[in-house]
Amino acid sequence: MSPAVNYRPAPGSIPTQPGVYRFRDRQGRVIYVGKAKSLRARLSSYFQDIANLHPRTASMVTTATSVEWTVVGTEVEALQLEYSWIKEFDPRFNVKYRDDKSYPWLAVTVGDEFPRVMVGRGAKRKGIRYFGPYSHAWAIRETVDILLRVFPMRSCTNGVFKRSGQIGRPCLLGYIDKCSAPCVGNISPADHRAIVDDFCEFMAGRTAAFTRRIEQEMYAASDALDFEKAARLRDDLGALQKALEKQAVVLGDGADADVIALAEDPLEVAVQVFYVRGGRVRGQRGWVADRTDDGDTAALVEHFLLQLYAGVAPEDARDAVPREILVPALPAESDTWEELLSDVRGSRVELRVPQRGDKRTLQETVARNAAESLLLHKTKRASDLTTRNRALAEIAEALELDEPPLRIECYDVSHIQGTEIVASMVVFEDGLARKGEYRRFVIRDQEGSDDVAAMHEVITRRFRRLLDEQSRSELKPGDPATGVGPLLVDPDTGRPRKFAYAPGLVVVDGGAPQVAAAQRALNELGIDDIPVCGLAKRLEEVWVPGEADPVILPRTSEGLYLLQRVRDEAHRFAIAHHRNRRSKSMVESLLDDVPGLGEVRRRTLLRHFGSLRKLRAATVDELALVPGIGPTTAEAIKAALAGDNVAMDAQDPKDPKVARKELPHE
Repeated sequence: MSPAVNYRPAPGSIPTQPGVYRFRDRQGRVIYVGKAKSLRARLSSYFQDIANLHPRTASMVTTATSVEWTVVGTEVEALQLEYSWIKEFDPRFNVKYRDDKSYPWLAVTVGDEFPRVMVGRGAKRKGIRYFGPYSHAWAIRETVDILLRVFPMRSCTNGVFKRSGQIGRPCLLGYIDKCSAPCVGNISPADHRAIVDDFCEFMAGRTAAFTRRIEQEMYAASDALDFEKAARLRDDLGALQKALEKQAVVLGDGADADVIALAEDPLEVAVQVFYVRGGRVRGQRGWVADRTDDGDTAALVEHFLLQLYAGVAPEDARDAVPREILVPALPAESDTWEELLSDVRGSRVELRVPQRGDKRTLQETVARNAAESLLLHKTKRASDLTTRNRALAEIAEALELDEPPLRIECYDVSHIQGTEIVASMVVFEDGLARKGEYRRFVIRDQEGSDDVAAMHEVITRRFRRLLDEQSRSELKPGDPATGVGPLLVDPDTGRPRKFAYAPGLVVVDGGAPQVAAAQRALNELGIDDIPVCGLAKRLEEVWVPGEADPVILPRTSEGLYLLQRVRDEAHRFAIAHHRNRRSKSMVESLLDDVPGLGEVRRRTLLRHFGSLRKLRAATVDELALVPGIGPTTAEAIKAALAGDNVAMDAQDPKDPKVARKELPHE
């Protein structure tokens, strides 16, 4: 019986109205919060057969021990309540977007008697108006330094401001006209507030009217023969233009929009946002989150919109929520989202996917930034020595190893419906990939093998090679009493004996059957000092030999993250090997009947062009340039490939048999 049945609500007890629901674990902690247009339909989907649920959803359902719900009047209210509960309970199974780095804000302390402009980081505080965030603190400080010439507002700390007032002398900025010196009474609070308001209007993107006003005042001063004032206004205008040049025009219609893009992989998702105001990019920001379910891009966008906009304070709504939000995919209830965002802003907000033009081009740029952000995040996480050491220590503790596994080897099997079976071996040392030591295997018993038998064969072949290498190695020079082991370097070539290195841990892609097969292969070879485990995709469970239950690592565990990276790399390498072999076999089968084209020439063709796609695209003249291929043979090859193209075109791509044939087994 599924654990979910133990707390499943009685049939008919769940209402059909919109609402928000909470799953709790046995300690009473809220582990997931969700909303639904119909609570009955949504909650019933969780209480089906566990095997039909996505692994992470199944993990949440089996972790929970109770579910409760609250009925609301509208879907908008459901969104608002969902956000409130997520902020209050911080559920572990909800997607949490974290800043991928600390972004600087331009902040104006509008709540003070004499507001101050400053650059800061961290969470927003009440009584401060924020602009940005920006990519680099030095860039915004440079812009502020330019603008203080035009808007001489206070930028000093409270300590400097108080001290200047006590001594009756302004700081340096007051003497060089980059501050109106309110500290010594050179300007009234009302006049200083007017300067601050102008500065905020300019930073908010309403620049054209202010620039025109400066121009008019400059020409009026010139006509009045007040050339000193006109020169000062001219310099102010130049400073404004210089500040505007730092912000590129990306939308010619002067639109206000937030442009959102995502980069995804099976484990994590990165989000980038460009804040466009008045057609110019005023700031950008990035987030990274662990994927907690199998939601598509639209679901990820919905989670992100909830975090980004639902908690906006009313006084910040006009600046924080633009008229237009560009997303890579519309959430399932886009009309509800537009209604919620319009309520937050106080005017109409449009949510849409750009299809063409400048907005489409800009979103592609944002998407490239998101991809770079995800790559950088993974690189930093993998390259950080402390993080890698913690990951290895967590694996050693979870698997009860004597020491951290400094060398990890992972194996995966790939095939198409039991044919063309291949396998891969990848190596990670000290938490980093050693691609020079990756190995590919072609399963010898293609007829009688399945995943389990193939895994047994691969482990047997790899570790028989280990024993052979060690038996051929000589003892290290030195004192024989030290009990030194075999040489790991070939004395003839000076190169490392790569198969002579014994791993600290063997990981297989699979569950208990694959782990048992790997352990059985090691036992048959008499190897009893190399630990084995398997990582199953379904629930990301770690299986060890002889145990009825898997080891469960926390979702946030660095050890689990490292095992996932190792497993996914082995899977990628196996799929690449499989596709390469399939391409070669297709070339050979297509060219079997070409007169005068033997095995050697077929291999020469494949080496020359590199892939079946490039071979098909080659002209007769290009084929004839290959050594051993004359004009007549080239024409025969082209005819054979053309006939294959016709046959492929005749196949229905929607035929499930054809579709399955194209997908390597995972």
